[in-house]
Amino acid sequence: MLRYYIADLHLDSKRPDVIRAFDVFLQEKAPLADELYLLGDIFEAWIGDDAIPDFLHPIFARLRALSQSGVRVFFQHGNRDFLVGQRLAEQLGVTLLDSLHRITTVHGKTVLMHGDQLCTDDVDYQKFRALVRSHEWQQQFLAKSVAERLEVACQLRAASREQGAQKAAEITDVTPTAVSHLAQSEQADLIIHGHTHRPCIHPNPPPASGNRIVLGDWDSHGWYLEQDTNGSRLYAFSLPVEDRLTATELRHSLAKPH
Repeated sequence: MLRYYIADLHLDSKRPDVIRAFDVFLQEKAPLADELYLLGDIFEAWIGDDAIPDFLHPIFARLRALSQSGVRVFFQHGNRDFLVGQRLAEQLGVTLLDSLHRITTVHGKTVLMHGDQLCTDDVDYQKFRALVRSHEWQQQFLAKSVAERLEVACQLRAASREQGAQKAAEITDVTPTAVSHLAQSEQADLIIHGHTHRPCIHPNPPPASGNRIVLGDWDSHGWYLEQDTNGSRLYAFSLPVEDRLTATELRHSLAKPH
């Protein structure tokens, strides 16, 4: 079983280099996999399945082709694209995952999540997350016109950037006690998530056991986690790319347990 995991591409028309890198990844790496996991914030913003930006059509065609070729593709909502719905999932041939998804990997019991749920010290963000994830808020938002939704999305992104700049780094990272509690409550041997833009492999905080793999955001580098029967390997490659991910380098690895 070969799996790839990616997150935090923040696809945006203003970043053609990231779009191109993802396209190359979907051509070069993804077809080799049995499963591809997209763990949130794949899009910089998503205002509804009825408002697909033109720049995404080639990428969506590539994802459909990948799914039709037999690769199972999974999508988990992030804090930027929590409005991706079943309509888009069916169009792309991908499976939507719950905000906390459990699988079994070579490392044992594994929990997949976007990761923002673990930033519990950021109280203001957690209140905002609860609001926008509510059915009532989403129904009211989706009832607006596309133009109105775009305006709201712009306002929310601007507010997020301003607030993020004012917060200490430890506030925007995961809370160790939240990680430890999750690992213990789920009896997880491994947690995989994105969101924090701090790619690394960490041992879970005591008294929990196991490990946590943080996926990287696609900015100056693209990141992907490759996982097979030998373990997990976190790779980076430089942007921009041409036709191949020629600058791929292994950054962190987690071997199969003995």
